[in-house]
Amino acid sequence: MHIPEQRGPVSAALLAILAGQPEGNAAALTDLLALASARQTESADVIEDDDIQLALFCLYELHYGGLDGVDDSWEWNPGLIAVRRILEQPFEKELRREARTAVPEVPQVATGGPVSDGVANVLFALAATDTGPSLSKHVSKKATLGQLREFLIHKSVYQLKEADPHTWAIPRLSGRAKAALVEIQADEYGGGRPDRMHSALFARTMRALELDDRYGAYVDAVPAIALASVNMMSLFGLNRRLRGAIAGHLAIYEMTSSRPNQLYGNGFRRHGFDTAATAYFDEHVEADAVHEQIAGRDLAGGLVEAEPGLLPDVLFGATAAIALDARLTLHIMDAWENGLTSLRTDLAAAA
Repeated sequence: MHIPEQRGPVSAALLAILAGQPEGNAAALTDLLALASARQTESADVIEDDDIQLALFCLYELHYGGLDGVDDSWEWNPGLIAVRRILEQPFEKELRREARTAVPEVPQVATGGPVSDGVANVLFALAATDTGPSLSKHVSKKATLGQLREFLIHKSVYQLKEADPHTWAIPRLSGRAKAALVEIQADEYGGGRPDRMHSALFARTMRALELDDRYGAYVDAVPAIALASVNMMSLFGLNRRLRGAIAGHLAIYEMTSSRPNQLYGNGFRRHGFDTAATAYFDEHVEADAVHEQIAGRDLAGGLVEAEPGLLPDVLFGATAAIALDARLTLHIMDAWENGLTSLRTDLAAAA
């Protein structure tokens, strides 16, 4: 991914360090650690803090495809890991607070039947709690061509590497939960066909709307809340102690995907786009209707059956996903209803 533009003192210092080699940077890393510690204390809202979220995004990206021109040996540099942990702690704390606020009363898992069914039923109940504005209905009925492009740009930060954050959980699980996750991920990666990978289908949609389909091409254009939604997945996936949260996140993601993707596809068809543009959404209508059962009962439910103590984290992952999706939707809809762009800059500048 290309090197993004800094958004504040922490991301600026981090990108300056990454431009060099790990050897001989001890003093700069020490200064960055102190700066990150002070910055996260001062931040009024870590989730929508552009500087902190971009820094976290870049630190996480070292564990994915890397950053252009950045030495791969930075990935496990102890100094950078320490900085990441300093920024992750308030981020996780705020996610937990946000999750409790978004869904204050989580349904109880019923006793007397299979634990996995009880967990799945709670997750399905959570999936039905969303009462906020519907981005999918707006895209289906009202979105302009420019808004469709903005919508894709927001989604591209994750969709062009779809499934990767959840894949981190595979070696952290066992038995029924592991088999379920592998089954879901095999579909996400196209069942062995590169052209059917969901990230490839999404790239095709972007090209149909004359957008840059390279991963990370629009990172500079999206607001902090869009980065936070992706960073949350990386936080859950890269920390073994949060394996329950990444399972809950994927389960709720699949449970709330099928109908919105149908509406998204309708919105693109309304503007005259053919299957080259809608294949991504059409694929998810059918696939996620199957995945939601596997993710709810076998992945999340199977995990809690094997490790009952992970139930709170499974529910945390699900409710945090609901909370951040709601915040991103509100950001986008508020901008569009007021005739503004939902990006940090207009489409021409983003391109």
